[in-house]
Amino acid sequence: MTSYWLAQAVGAMAFLVGITVFFHRDDRKFKLQLSLYSAIIGIHFFLMGANAAGASALLNAGRTVIATRTHNLFVMFSFIILTLVFGLSGLKHAVELLPIIGTLISTWALFRTSGLTTRCVIWCATLYWVIHNVWLGSIGGSLIEGTFLILNGYNIIRFWRMQKRGLDPFRAETQSH
Repeated sequence: MTSYWLAQAVGAMAFLVGITVFFHRDDRKFKLQLSLYSAIIGIHFFLMGANAAGASALLNAGRTVIATRTHNLFVMFSFIILTLVFGLSGLKHAVELLPIIGTLISTWALFRTSGLTTRCVIWCATLYWVIHNVWLGSIGGSLIEGTFLILNGYNIIRFWRMQKRGLDPFRAETQSH
């Protein structure tokens, strides 16, 4: 197997892990699965030679796990600085700024927002990743980010409709025995 196809296989694995991320209504589960996806897609990007995107994705993985435990501004700004340092240092083409911008936007969202607002901001950040992944020729990356746009968009509309009916789609469900 050539390194190109190995990279594409890792991208396909990321696709499989990421496909159900946005169906989670529980913010913690949503963030943990998003983190696992980010780690796998980061490896994919490094294998594709897209070091800026790889660095951004791996930072996303760590950042997302940490965002389940704290919303501290110092921690958020630390990840923003790390994203700029590692992302910009691996930059080869101007289009590689897009995943860095997407990472910065989603970092802010994960530390400063919750529920529907988080999903809306991440939907916008996903647009940057889609453009980058198509440019890179990442089959798995393009499929997953395009799917994220569709699934997250669908769920944003669904959750918004629930809220309009007076339901809180992000309230923790309790089981009665």
